[in-house]
Amino acid sequence: MSLVSRLTAALRSAARSPAVRRSARDLARAAVRSATDQRGDSRRAADGRSRADSRADGRRQADGRADARGRSDGQGRSEATTPEGGSVLADRRGNAPLALEYAPRADDRPDPGEIVWAWVHYEEDLHQGKDRPVLVIAEEDAATGGEDGEGTVLVALMLTSRDRTEPGATRTDEHGATWVDIGSGDWDSQGRDSEVRADRLLRLDPATVRREGGRLDRARYDRVAAAVTALL
Repeated sequence: MSLVSRLTAALRSAARSPAVRRSARDLARAAVRSATDQRGDSRRAADGRSRADSRADGRRQADGRADARGRSDGQGRSEATTPEGGSVLADRRGNAPLALEYAPRADDRPDPGEIVWAWVHYEEDLHQGKDRPVLVIAEEDAATGGEDGEGTVLVALMLTSRDRTEPGATRTDEHGATWVDIGSGDWDSQGRDSEVRADRLLRLDPATVRREGGRLDRARYDRVAAAVTALL
């Protein structure tokens, strides 16, 4: 018998051996597991890179939106601006005395007792808001009730035509906001009744006031002033 014939016979005999067949199956299974593990590791690594890239993109987008709306001055104060470029000031804080004085004047500038139009930021976001009527109730130095702005600022209350309390009444709603009904006036072209929010004291740069809308009479101003004073 030739060498080739002897080798062929030996291989056939080995192939019929149960032990050899088991070893071959074990080797095949190990190879399949190794390949599967490698593919899983590759997918997990790719998913990890994708999530990291998504988080980085989200941070870059958020940074871009913040940069577009306003920048910090490095002291925790934001340089927010109105659509026209005027300074947006944070709401009045603290319990410093507020000098409430009814003093409307025909001088084409906003005075206590007058209703004017100005850009008012949303309570939770200094960089977003809308143009709306406000009642000016006082003037004071910028440093008295806040840490931004300079010179004299206006202290004002926002108006709404939504019905939140009865005519001539003052009411605190379920969210803790206090509303004072002031009736109607020439500040509303549709003649709707208005209410002012007495617990949120807006601070406005006089230069950001767009126009005068009307004047509140002394009796209604005093009623609003009493509600504000009770909340300080």
